[in-house]
Amino acid sequence: MKQNFIALLCGIIFAIGLSLSQMINPIKYSNFLDITGSWDPSLMFVMMGALAVAIVSFKWILKRPSPIIAESFHVSRKSSIDKPLILGAAIFGIGWGMSGYCPGPAVSGLGLLSLESVIIVVPFIWVFFACNRFFEQK
Repeated sequence: MKQNFIALLCGIIFAIGLSLSQMINPIKYSNFLDITGSWDPSLMFVMMGALAVAIVSFKWILKRPSPIIAESFHVSRKSSIDKPLILGAAIFGIGWGMSGYCPGPAVSGLGLLSLESVIIVVPFIWVFFACNRFFEQK
């Protein structure tokens, strides 16, 4: 229960940050990708800030023997670049570019009762279950 509450609290803080930086607005993404038109570099600064926090945090956190509220860290040991990784990244990027929604902002947009967010998030959920079912059978 404690882990779920902390996860919910972290999600709320993340959603507030996305809202304050206007990252739940698909026009922000479209303008960032439109380098020959109405280019908006503000997303680059948001990403650089997030990267800086992640670099500092991961170095400090991974020095601990274990997380504060879990028994162990769940860090991928995979270091190779393979077809599934490239295909997944390509599908993610194409979906993001076509819709203007990254998954995090799309889920955050649900809190604003955004129809666009529902249209994006429902297929995400469907694909999660479909992939789980497909890979479970193999």
